[in-house]
Amino acid sequence: MYRQRLGKILYMAAAAVSFQAAAASDVIRIGELNSYKTQPAFLEPYKKGMDLAVEQINAAGGVNGKKLELIVRDDNSNPGDAVRTAEELITRDRVDVLTGTFLSHIGLAVSDFAKQRKRFFLASEPLTDKMVWEQGNRYTYRLRNSTYMQVSMLIPAAVQMNRKRWAIVYPNYEYGQSAVATFKRLLKEAQPDVEFVVEQATPLGRIDAGNVVQALADAKPDAMFNVLFATDLAKFVRAANQRRFLKDLPVVSMLTGEPEYLDPLGRETPVGWVVTGYPWYAIDTPEHNRFLKAYQDRFNDYPRLGTLIGYNAILSLAAGIEKAGSTDTEALIAAFKDLTLDTPVGPITYRGLDHQSTMGAHVGTLAIENGKGVMTDVRYVDGATVQPDDELVRKLRPADAQ
Repeated sequence: MYRQRLGKILYMAAAAVSFQAAAASDVIRIGELNSYKTQPAFLEPYKKGMDLAVEQINAAGGVNGKKLELIVRDDNSNPGDAVRTAEELITRDRVDVLTGTFLSHIGLAVSDFAKQRKRFFLASEPLTDKMVWEQGNRYTYRLRNSTYMQVSMLIPAAVQMNRKRWAIVYPNYEYGQSAVATFKRLLKEAQPDVEFVVEQATPLGRIDAGNVVQALADAKPDAMFNVLFATDLAKFVRAANQRRFLKDLPVVSMLTGEPEYLDPLGRETPVGWVVTGYPWYAIDTPEHNRFLKAYQDRFNDYPRLGTLIGYNAILSLAAGIEKAGSTDTEALIAAFKDLTLDTPVGPITYRGLDHQSTMGAHVGTLAIENGKGVMTDVRYVDGATVQPDDELVRKLRPADAQ
């Protein structure tokens, strides 16, 4: 009797495992890791953007006849934790592909992990140039435009300001350091007589805004490049407005036009700054209007830049997997090479040369309307137009990264 019961139990267990394996074969598991706890302003809308894309794709029949399943984990904004989380997604959660990361140093850590484990990784958000150049590898592609691309979008405005004495303020980690190095080099090439009279490198999320503003003001600059974002940006602008430091000071600024960071400024929005951002309210194209309506219908809210990045990341993975015909790593690497797909902001291509997408960004000037910060004089800059020449990219990228 015991043996019969044991045999029945083992049979049922084997059947359950077999059923689970069969069920698993009917889904494509996307493992996503990100800094949800520390960067909620960007990543909560980002998660909703991913969810919307997954729902739409699955409602249309999935990818290659399989439904998408999103498995999300927090990386605690720590490179070591991020690598451990990526390993758990692969070994415990059995994901087919990896995507995500927000902070640049976290993205670089996961990219190196993907290289070591020989697994495909789509970096959705980290901006550092090293992701696709100096530390690029054949297993990693990147969706969002890089620091080089965004700085290049702002250089024409900086040159037009025709100011000589520049101040710089930035968060002191990979993203900020990369942006500043590129800005100084490109502005110097365009305007050789410029001087960088003061720099303030602040700890991420822990800016001493009053002292930073005072140090910048003491140098008496006649223009400024800002790379701060999130709560650091809000604290800095508030302190600068209190000290009237920003009065009549021309500024070019990365990311400030993104709703995640612009909305909290409200009436304190620094009017006249030239910024990169996402003016969802000013984009009138059929593709974006469909995306906007779908998002508003689903979440009763307006999208942020994070929403667009999350949405496009899932669209990219779906297009790449469909082209590859599977989630095999080598097939995905080949499929993403020069992959082109349509997005709410127009078509983008993943360059085979350096695995960077050509997704662009909007550039405009800050103003206040009805007590809220907005971007005006908006133009979209195609990412393909703000890349360095191919010869330089080949020099920067490791020879074994193709």
